[in-house]
Amino acid sequence: MTTAISPGAAPARLREQHDYLRLLGARISGGGANQMLMVALGWQMYDLTSSAWDLGLVGLAQFLPALALTLPAGHLVDRHDRRRLLALSLALQCAVAATLTLGSLQGWVGAGLILALSVLLGMARALQMPAQQALLPSLVPAGLLPRAVAAASSSMQAAIIAGPALGGALYALGPWLARQAGQAEGGNATAAAAHWGAALVYGLSWLLLLAAIAGVLGIARRPLQGQRAAPGLAQLTAGIRFIWQRPVVLGAISLDLFAVLLGGATALLPIFARDILHTGPEGLGLLRAAPAVGALAVGLWLSRVPIERRAGHWLLGAVGVFGLAMIGFALATHFWFAFAVLLISGAADMVSVVIRQSLVQLETPDEMRGRVGAVNSVFIGASNQLGEFESGATAALLGPVGSVLLGGVGTLLVVGLWFRLFPALAQRDRLQGDPA
Repeated sequence: MTTAISPGAAPARLREQHDYLRLLGARISGGGANQMLMVALGWQMYDLTSSAWDLGLVGLAQFLPALALTLPAGHLVDRHDRRRLLALSLALQCAVAATLTLGSLQGWVGAGLILALSVLLGMARALQMPAQQALLPSLVPAGLLPRAVAAASSSMQAAIIAGPALGGALYALGPWLARQAGQAEGGNATAAAAHWGAALVYGLSWLLLLAAIAGVLGIARRPLQGQRAAPGLAQLTAGIRFIWQRPVVLGAISLDLFAVLLGGATALLPIFARDILHTGPEGLGLLRAAPAVGALAVGLWLSRVPIERRAGHWLLGAVGVFGLAMIGFALATHFWFAFAVLLISGAADMVSVVIRQSLVQLETPDEMRGRVGAVNSVFIGASNQLGEFESGATAALLGPVGSVLLGGVGTLLVVGLWFRLFPALAQRDRLQGDPA
């Protein structure tokens, strides 16, 4: 039986979990590096090709291998040392960053190389997400897991806020670096500035990824609990069957999938910023940061004061608030109102993320966490990628306001439907201890 932990004692108890803190540091370092890497990849691709289509291919090149390798990656995570697999995924990203640094400095990075390395990044993420998710519960007592998940999610939000900002600022130093290198004149001056700015971002990403690898390898090895997954197709697909047979887990994961699929507005933010809210790039940056700021604030709060009762109602209610925030954003005509409702959407999303991840981890035995985490990562990735496609497609038919408004209403309908389809989820009281 898990000993109850008072809210005031939680931060101190988390600070005593040294391996958890190493993983948290690795997540911050690796997450920040990944965010910087993606900013530089996108900007450098656009500098090279001036093609929005090529920008889309960068995301597609990462998503497809991650989707294809999900089940094998989850199976590996449940058979082998999760620390080493996580370090391997970070090492692959580190090799990509080192290649891009060298190639940018020497001027041989092209669109084809960026796409090829994007495929490698997708492969690395297919392994990273399930290994990371499965490793976390083994580092803290079960009673501290919701707080640990909240703190880990908050750390990622901090990386999402700081990484792109730092990457963009460093990339902007490209012209100055080109001048220092004597390459600021002539017909290739613009390309030289872009290469130097990209190299600076890639180089720092490489260093941060090295730090993340060191942090992960510093975690003490823990033997897998239960029986290891055996080879074979049945074990490969066991994560899918496990989720399908447990209404609480299936309801929580699918709720997130459909809410983000319908309610996301990220892809349309440039249109809202310029044509509806009449602001410039700096306004767009604030709008993109708003959900992460809200999520960070709530994540820090939940790491100290966790949700202990009525978890199912909190989860469905948070997704409902997310849908209402999207409706508010669709109808916004003033910048700061739009910023505020996006901040609320991020705060509500963090509540649902912490509850969902805690439920999934606590309901899943240790020997299954890799395969279940792999399926969960596909749901998350699919909702983000397909959500952007859905937003663009409906915006082409209904306009940006109609697209986001329809998505917000659809999210509310999903919440109402999930109350009926998944009563075990809706009636869930405690994160730990209730029957599934």
